[in-house]
Amino acid sequence: MPTTVNHLRDVLILECKMHRDSRGAFAETWHEVRYREAGIPSRFVQDNVSWSSQGVLRGLHYQWPHPQGKLISVLSGEVFDVAVDLRVGSPSFGKWAGYTLSHDGGRQVYVPPGFAHGFVVLSEQAIFSYKCTELYRPDAERLLRWDDEDLAIEWPVGDVHLSDRDNHAPRLRDVPRHHLPAYAAAR
Repeated sequence: MPTTVNHLRDVLILECKMHRDSRGAFAETWHEVRYREAGIPSRFVQDNVSWSSQGVLRGLHYQWPHPQGKLISVLSGEVFDVAVDLRVGSPSFGKWAGYTLSHDGGRQVYVPPGFAHGFVVLSEQAIFSYKCTELYRPDAERLLRWDDEDLAIEWPVGDVHLSDRDNHAPRLRDVPRHHLPAYAAAR
């Protein structure tokens, strides 16, 4: 059963039990009942995989008005993964948390709807996988600048490789509030 740690309001870190022997390793990366008990929704509608080289930074991305939750795993290599709370009215609005994820660490991150997400590859190559709670919608895709000085994310690399659109993303302060989700406090 995964254990969870909350480093940023509603972002969950899951430590999967790794079974290792002379053949390699095995980890259970999804079990509906156990993950639901840990606070992860049981409905995922899309799985994605990306392959990237060292220094590639993807993000910061989010969808609005169709926000996605993401259950993130690294299948090969190592990345530094970042979540930014974009929920207007949240006690942690505009705050970020970063986590190192690798294929041999047994760690997953759940980034809930209402957060921007990005990662940078630390190893020579990485294969990055994530399950989504909503379908990707090009008309709902939004971007934030990876190096927004107001967010002050401490990326562990200096020289990054970006897509053109990520390189020209707006800062959080320049995003209209109607392009951001509202915070709904738990009852």
